[in-house]
Amino acid sequence: MATVSSETEQDAVNAVVKGLIDRARVAQAVAGTWDQTQTDDAVAALAWSIYQPEHAKMLAEMAVEDTGLGNVEDKITKNTRKTFGTLRDLSRAKSVGVIEELPELGLVKYAKPVGVVAAVTPSTNPAATPVNKAMMALKGRNAIIIAPSPAGLVTTTRTVDLMRAALEKIGAPADLVQVLPSPVSKALTNTLMKEVDLSVVTGSQNNVRSAYSSGKPAIGVGAGNVPVIIDESADLDQAATLIEASKTFDNSTSCSSENSVIIVDAIYDDAIKALEKAGAWLANADHKEQIEKNLWVDGKLNRHVIAKDTSILAEVMDLPADAGKARYFMVEETGIGKSHPFSDEKLALVLTVYRASDFAHAKKIVTDILEYKGKGHSCGIHTQNLDRARELAEDLHVVRVLVNQAHTFGNGGGFNSGLNFTLSMGCGTWQGNSLSENLSYKNFINITHLSTTIAEDKPTEEELFGSFWARHGK
Repeated sequence: MATVSSETEQDAVNAVVKGLIDRARVAQAVAGTWDQTQTDDAVAALAWSIYQPEHAKMLAEMAVEDTGLGNVEDKITKNTRKTFGTLRDLSRAKSVGVIEELPELGLVKYAKPVGVVAAVTPSTNPAATPVNKAMMALKGRNAIIIAPSPAGLVTTTRTVDLMRAALEKIGAPADLVQVLPSPVSKALTNTLMKEVDLSVVTGSQNNVRSAYSSGKPAIGVGAGNVPVIIDESADLDQAATLIEASKTFDNSTSCSSENSVIIVDAIYDDAIKALEKAGAWLANADHKEQIEKNLWVDGKLNRHVIAKDTSILAEVMDLPADAGKARYFMVEETGIGKSHPFSDEKLALVLTVYRASDFAHAKKIVTDILEYKGKGHSCGIHTQNLDRARELAEDLHVVRVLVNQAHTFGNGGGFNSGLNFTLSMGCGTWQGNSLSENLSYKNFINITHLSTTIAEDKPTEEELFGSFWARHGK
């Protein structure tokens, strides 16, 4: 009987997914005929559906109520800032017809849709991430089906409703954007990923692995655990201000939020004072024990305290009153690894602080932290010595090295840096990802290469092998 029941349940799942994909393919066939202006209008419609002040606020309030994560004001900022920045990037790109001509190579490149995309989205961003991925997907003239986190389903469903209404308003098919129905389950999400043309997964690493094993093309992103160095040449007040702004944004729900700061010994005490001046509260040994006991339960992050205000953390963790008035907590640590949980990603207003003897030691601590958790994602440095930043970029296994920046506002795109706006950041093969850059519209198009003949480009043997022969002989 159990087998029959299981088969019956899967049949129901298959029927739901088939219905979504059938509607998506009809809608995508229409989008596939669009010119660049029609495409860009659809993208702008999606952006405006969440950027409108009343919508941005409503969705932010819903997200906090549904998930219990983050805070309303910062989610409003996330809904608008990320959307505005992504629209800026997409509006400047060509994604229909001829997108590049290289006459010297006899090549012309044509962009084509991928088809139907599945987008798995996290509870930390139940509104911003679905819109972000939908904008990129429609830039490639694709249809997209959102598979939300169960915790964010209500918010994501409302977000999709707004996007669909925006598409209908401009005469575009609403079914270009759809969402899995309640109750969202692993069976629904996994079946969807097996039936679409491409899956793009942000959030749970279990979902990332499922996407990679679905038998269809998939793009997954990795977990963050950002370590940042403050060296002796840094502007300490500036560094402290940037770290505070980044660490506290949306109560540290971002994978780009600083999780550890490594301070060189020469300026350690001054840096701590600067961080405290900017709003940090430094825990003593007893407080550290209280924080650890409450932040992790049975080796896992306690969902009841992550992404909460410090006033709530201080009460739950039985910390002094002044802790609850601080912007975030600092905990000093010396170890790295499983037996030292503060070296891991925390998704909470807790920053781990390491003391390094010098820059070389600081670099070693960063390396060890990333090897333990977060390899491939990113790291940063506050310094006036760009040679040190270049050394990190050359030697460390990360996709991004940020210099004198607030990570939360820089990793996923900024108006004063060159990384494109996104809410999905690849971590390269270092973390088992196929993507070693920020997700963009380029990941949602196929490219046809028209090749015509050019003047023969065939060097002589001497030109190709000459320097090698000179060094090693024939």
